[in-house]
Amino acid sequence: MKRLELLLVILLTLGAVQGSVYGFILWRKNSINTLANRFIATILFFFSYLLIVELLKFFDIGFYDTWYHFLLEYNWIYGALIYFFVKASVVPTFKLSFKRDWIHFLPVAIEFVWSNFIKSQNFFWDGSRESLSWLGYYGYIVWMYYPTMFIISALLIIYYTYQAQKLLNSTEYEHFEILYDKTVWIKRLLKVLRWFSIIVIDFVLIDLIFFDYAFNRWYHYPLFIGMALITYWLGIEGFGKRNEHIIKTKTVLSAKEKEQLQSIAEELKRVMVDEKLFKNSDLILLSLSKHLDVKSYLTTKCLNTVYKMNFSDFVNSYRIQELRQLLNNPKNDNFTLLALALAFDVGFNSKASFNRAVKKLTGRPTSGLKLNN
Repeated sequence: MKRLELLLVILLTLGAVQGSVYGFILWRKNSINTLANRFIATILFFFSYLLIVELLKFFDIGFYDTWYHFLLEYNWIYGALIYFFVKASVVPTFKLSFKRDWIHFLPVAIEFVWSNFIKSQNFFWDGSRESLSWLGYYGYIVWMYYPTMFIISALLIIYYTYQAQKLLNSTEYEHFEILYDKTVWIKRLLKVLRWFSIIVIDFVLIDLIFFDYAFNRWYHYPLFIGMALITYWLGIEGFGKRNEHIIKTKTVLSAKEKEQLQSIAEELKRVMVDEKLFKNSDLILLSLSKHLDVKSYLTTKCLNTVYKMNFSDFVNSYRIQELRQLLNNPKNDNFTLLALALAFDVGFNSKASFNRAVKKLTGRPTSGLKLNN
């Protein structure tokens, strides 16, 4: 075995082993996200299976031998599994139902049946075209000599990652809400899988159109290395995030509570805009609540429910808004010298807290403050 092939075997083996190990852990582990974790585990199992099948080919196993008929493709199942993983993560009432969800697994059922049919043609083929039926001959050509299964698999992944993205971005859930800061890694996963699928389609189509599918081995192994790396990363991320709460139950308020919180919200806005309490660097939740003459827990509930912010972010948002107005004043042109001094004037008590607040609430460094909202 050449050194390059040995390196490929090692990389694919590591991906397959790691995916299998983490898959078993995530499947057996009882946690708050058991169903979602089991979908990740299933994805890892199928990824590992595909890597193992590819590994066996290095040892001439699966090339028109007995194993050829047992090592079947399941490329069309990944998209549905990814979608159900996200759905199980963000919809607490979700349970997989064959009666309702069978349509999502129809592609892999078709792939399974068709793959068996195509591989069975080897029992009838005697080297001549006439030994096969019309469907068997052209089906074999389309399935085995063209990248049909890979293109359809990639398209399914692209479709389902977009559907999963819609679930993550939805704000229409009545009784619960998504903690978006906890979904960053899932969005990253969807993006990685989507772009990986786009790259696969681009490579096989370029090869098919311009080179008559003659150079598929040139990118064949790099693509499987990419899958091994994705498997390795997904296992680590899935294991690390297996117990994270991604959703929380919405607070259901009575009409009287809504009216009370709305009244507090208006008073909060007034004391910030008119009295500029945010300029007090020692301002805390207790002192603000006393100023409003309400209980601290009601102030917190108002901030969380009406403004969707915690106390620090709420106060810092007014400080940043005030600072922007000061910096956009023509007489304050020297941003570098004045920014920090003005930050103290609007209520920040340290350079570190100023930098953190600006980055968190605006997504920009402090140098971007002079830009208008």
